[in-house]
Amino acid sequence: MIKVGVFFGGKSAEHEISIMSAQNVYDAIDKNKFSPKLIKIDKSGFWQINEVFEFDVIFPILHGPFGEDGTIQGLLKLADIPFVGPGVLGSAVGMDKDVMKRLLRDAGVPIGKFLSFKDYENVPSFKEIENILGSPFFVKPANMGSSVGISKVHDEAGLSAALKEAFLYDTKVIIEEYIPGREIECAVLGNEEPIASLPGEIITAHEFYSYDAKYIDEKGAVLEIPAKLDSETIKHIQEIALKVFKVLCCEGLSRVDFFLKESPGKQYEIIVNEINTIPGFTRISMYPKMWEASGVSYTELITRLIELAINRHEKESRLKTSVV
Repeated sequence: MIKVGVFFGGKSAEHEISIMSAQNVYDAIDKNKFSPKLIKIDKSGFWQINEVFEFDVIFPILHGPFGEDGTIQGLLKLADIPFVGPGVLGSAVGMDKDVMKRLLRDAGVPIGKFLSFKDYENVPSFKEIENILGSPFFVKPANMGSSVGISKVHDEAGLSAALKEAFLYDTKVIIEEYIPGREIECAVLGNEEPIASLPGEIITAHEFYSYDAKYIDEKGAVLEIPAKLDSETIKHIQEIALKVFKVLCCEGLSRVDFFLKESPGKQYEIIVNEINTIPGFTRISMYPKMWEASGVSYTELITRLIELAINRHEKESRLKTSVV
């Protein structure tokens, strides 16, 4: 029996979402193949381990900083334990929206216009940003997920409040142009030969797909899976999702988020918003639901991810660590 440690919680504003994801994974994991153990990390970063437990593989369901950003991944690499999801590099660049977008831009992946600033830098005025990005625009913590700390800015007063909010969660913020269009997501699964799911669409009743729309307001959003798209657009989205996955050095799993913008002369302009390397993983989350629509059940998806983690570890273990 393969012993699986499910890490959840964590020192992050996404702590509560992680708890929901972990419980769902624990309930659905194939108990004929795996022996799961839930390991909680509280909001202060304290690990609640009451007994010695040796793991064969770790399933880190830790969203946001101190879990999705390469920190846990680095710890597990040092401990020589297989783990689900991207490694240190893919996790780190996928978490930092500024670095992520620069890498995608350099690779020729279509993205929106953006600016980034550290907390010790002078941020331009609303008018100066508007001249570059247009208005409204979004202000976000560079390293955060689940729409935590995000604001849609329409004026100078809104910019001041948005920066104050975003800097509560990170020392770097990213300012992005507003892209009107459909919000589409696509799930990716695999290591050397990843595959992409059928895409899904988020239709929100809120001004944007905020934290409240995702987790608090039960009628805040409708998830349409699969998205109502023609076969050519679906194929193009899948191809770009796979390119993003590879450009950002990801492995195991990721969810790539897009905007579909109506464009003269063609049906849609496909623009990448971001990647999530440990996306929400409840039974009703987009990542597992898109795979379910693509023919992979929730339990089978968990099994595949654990097998991918073990296979990667076995391959890496064959690498030489000495020239002698």
